[in-house]
Amino acid sequence: MRYWKKILVFAVAAFWAVVPLAAHHSQSAIFDMTKKVSVTATLKKVDWLNPHIRLYFEGKDSSGKAENWVFESNPPAWFRRVNVNRATFAKVIGETVTVEGVRARDGSAYGYMSKFTFPDKTSFEVVFDRDVTAPNKD
Repeated sequence: MRYWKKILVFAVAAFWAVVPLAAHHSQSAIFDMTKKVSVTATLKKVDWLNPHIRLYFEGKDSSGKAENWVFESNPPAWFRRVNVNRATFAKVIGETVTVEGVRARDGSAYGYMSKFTFPDKTSFEVVFDRDVTAPNKD
């Protein structure tokens, strides 16, 4: 009987060790890294949650029709390490900003952010090798 308990404990431990690996995905699984997109729109909301922050925008497409975009980016802990926090984004909610990134493979108004430009033209870039450039003036 002890033999089966050991097998059961091992199986449960193995299951819990593997589950987190399946939960994370590569950006290229959802986003087409060759489809660059730049959106100038009003920042409406920031979800500062794991595993990735999400920024919600309201803008207009080329025909003038309302279009809502969602961009995700790195986790909150990553942003904190580079001195960017929720308040950095929250102070410009309701203002027009520009976000650049790559578009979802399905063509929807969903993307992965690579650059964020504030109304005063300061910006920062999130590069895919897990680094960030310092905020700068264009």
